[in-house]
Amino acid sequence: MLQHRTVDELMTRNVVRVRPDTPFKEIVRELAENDVTAVPVVDHDGRVVGVVSEADLMRKSADQPDPFGRVPVPDLEEGDRAKAEGSRAEELMSAPPVCARPEWNVVETARLMAVQGVKRLPVVDETDRLVGIISRADILRIFLREDVAIHDEIRHDLLERTLRLAPSAVTAEVMEGQVTLKGTVPARSMIPIVERLCRSVDGVVAVHQHLTYADDDTGARFPGS
Repeated sequence: MLQHRTVDELMTRNVVRVRPDTPFKEIVRELAENDVTAVPVVDHDGRVVGVVSEADLMRKSADQPDPFGRVPVPDLEEGDRAKAEGSRAEELMSAPPVCARPEWNVVETARLMAVQGVKRLPVVDETDRLVGIISRADILRIFLREDVAIHDEIRHDLLERTLRLAPSAVTAEVMEGQVTLKGTVPARSMIPIVERLCRSVDGVVAVHQHLTYADDDTGARFPGS
């Protein structure tokens, strides 16, 4: 059975964090010294209550008047105005926090990042306590998988065990994460299934299929057939 890598396998466990009462300058210092662009805010029980990012802190600078009067002070919405005037993490943070769980796979985690427009997600356990953080860079590490590992997963887990195809029926070549499929499948309807499953393997960049079929079982579902 195909298994996507989980957040628990990819996340950073030693997480820079701040408390709700951490002052503005200390937050900036933590970001600079640890070379990060955001930090989770945790309460005294270790539960994540928000996230402070560079974007949150930049509202402080954006709200300052231009000493030369060339740029007007932006008309901030109420929530942004409060952040611009804030001086502690609890006043500056974005809340409620968008978090991931250790058991999530890379697909659902990446989709949540895309939907929320964030670069990283705090990872929490079932009690909402911080256990790690996962970033876009962490997720992109799956594309560093060796070609041989990708090939073995496609060959053994997908083609043989999942689809029960004979080793001689379909071959898979993998080069720089690009998969090329050749051979013959029993039915035409299997071709998009094989292609889709190959695309879902962690580390696959693209799939190029040159498959033929023994039986056309699609009927009118394929235009022109």
